[in-house]
Amino acid sequence: MAGPNVIESEEHIMKMARQIKSVTNQLGLKLIFKSSFDKANRTSAQSFRGPGLEEGLKILEKVKTTYDLPIVTDVHEPYQCEAVGKVADIIQIPAFLCRQTDLLVAAAKTGKVINIKKGQFCAPSVMANSAEKVRLAGNPNVLVCERGTMFGYNDLIVDPRNLEWLREAACPVVADVTHSLQQPAGRKLDGGGVASGGLRELIPCIARTCVAVGVDGIFMEVHDNPLKAPVDGPTQWPLRNLKDLLEELISIARVTRGKKKMEIDLRPVDEEF
Repeated sequence: MAGPNVIESEEHIMKMARQIKSVTNQLGLKLIFKSSFDKANRTSAQSFRGPGLEEGLKILEKVKTTYDLPIVTDVHEPYQCEAVGKVADIIQIPAFLCRQTDLLVAAAKTGKVINIKKGQFCAPSVMANSAEKVRLAGNPNVLVCERGTMFGYNDLIVDPRNLEWLREAACPVVADVTHSLQQPAGRKLDGGGVASGGLRELIPCIARTCVAVGVDGIFMEVHDNPLKAPVDGPTQWPLRNLKDLLEELISIARVTRGKKKMEIDLRPVDEEF
């Protein structure tokens, strides 16, 4: 799952979809295009949020039909789910809202695949309950997504153990390798106020780790000009570097046994074994 964090304009989103699909086609990867029509949980009330539900869905539908791409986008309120379900193939539940029962149920009732991001404040065991809420609403099509855990006031940490424990939710596990490196409210702005920072240079480190552990999918935000991105610029991966990183991740995926549990033999060892 890849794309810019938020829809900046129709022209930009169409360009990004075309260019990212070109990369994934060259590598034989399945792409689900991602972008948000509204970033409702911005740090500041002055932050760019996107075009909104109606206009955003029109743009995403154009991406879908023009480039024959499945779409993933997020919802924030139950009333949005029906409209989003008519366009998106995967409905994403933001991390802050991963336990919101009404939102999970409304998303589930669309019948679409539901990708639930693990809250930064949650243990991985919580996600089994969130996934079960979707199933109890009649929808077995659910994913859970690791996106880091709070580590102090302005930082996140990625605990590789979570990628193993999230499998207890009995569904595919996705790793968000870009949001996991946010530093929430960790960047002071000129003139006062704060914004989220991030550690872009560690995206390859986290991506390599997650693929080696054996996740079922990767989520990453990709931008053609990260330094000018209006939202989460510090944790968007440069389009120019996308192919190189994905080639390495494919190589890791081909050799890892991360999805296979290693049988631990605790019998004592004699001279010969």
